[in-house]
Amino acid sequence: MDTYTQEQMIRFLYKETTPEETAAIQFALDSDWALREKFQTLKSTVEGLNKVSYSPRESVVQSLLNYAGLGNEVEHH
Repeated sequence: MDTYTQEQMIRFLYKETTPEETAAIQFALDSDWALREKFQTLKSTVEGLNKVSYSPRESVVQSLLNYAGLGNEVEHH
């Protein structure tokens, strides 16, 4: 049984593998429960990352605008 790296599994998850790689990894996932568990953990992690969003504090934005000389010219929501 082939061993797949985390990088290969990420490429598979993002559909960046060749058709041959995809078939081989899918076969391995179907027949190796340990690999399937690792893949499910990786998939859950990626799905969680896709839900994360960040935005800077208002004070940081205002400081940058002030530094650029645009503090009073730009209305920002």
